Amino acid sequence: MSEPQPVEYFSNVDPVKAVETIKDALNKNRALIIIGSCIIEYKGRASSELGLGERIVLIKKDGSFLVHRAWDSQPVNWQPPGCIFQTKYTKKGLLLKAIRKKPRESIEILFLKLFSILALNLNDDAEFIMFGSEEDMQKAILAKPELIEEEFKPILKEKVVDQGFVDLYGIDSQGRILIIELKRKRAQVQDVVQLLKYLEDVKRKSGGKLVRGMLAAPGISKEASVMMKSSGLEFKTLSPKTCAEVLRLTSSKKLTEFI
Repeated sequence: MSEPQPVEYFSNVDPVKAVETIKDALNKNRALIIIGSCIIEYKGRASSELGLGERIVLIKKDGSFLVHRAWDSQPVNWQPPGCIFQTKYTKKGLLLKAIRKKPRESIEILFLKLFSILALNLNDDAEFIMFGSEEDMQKAILAKPELIEEEFKPILKEKVVDQGFVDLYGIDSQGRILIIELKRKRAQVQDVVQLLKYLEDVKRKSGGKLVRGMLAAPGISKEASVMMKSSGLEFKTLSPKTCAEVLRLTSSKKLTEFI
């Protein structure tokens, strides 16, 4: 027995045949894309109508339902996962209904003309990983301090200073205070200026302890690098992607584990 095709395409479909095509796809738990000229009516917590227009209708495997126009990233009508679908042929055209039970609401689409139907048998088990937030970078360092350097001990996150908040405050292997400013994108001159202000505040209140300042980011501009070196600051290459991978493998340790 041959494997089902990932995409079955039907164009200029007769409305009567289209009903069977849609029902068959839904019974097989296929996703559907239906393109045609239609009228839309919503009934539920409120009500709305949308006159005749050429639109794209998506039915997903989880029962979510979206109607898109030829512009805008947002659907003009939609229902969340778990919808029940009904379809039938009427004298006016093909009627497709998406019903949500709680709260009770429905979207009815009357297709006066069908351009195409795509039945999709797509497999997608990949895990979605978002790279990018400075908070994730912070969590990754708390979980694995050696991302910064061996024997680094984080003590505080978001430490309050006169000029703002230090992303990470800790102690290095020699007992010196290490303050770290995190950037999810390439560090710029203004980031160095910000770190210098934090460093000045911490030094003033350190009680004579030595204080290091470090920028951790995926990259740094040439101008910022020159300024860092002339100011005695340090740069650590650290990408959001690396941090995301760390978070996948371990949960953040409690700060008390490092004190």
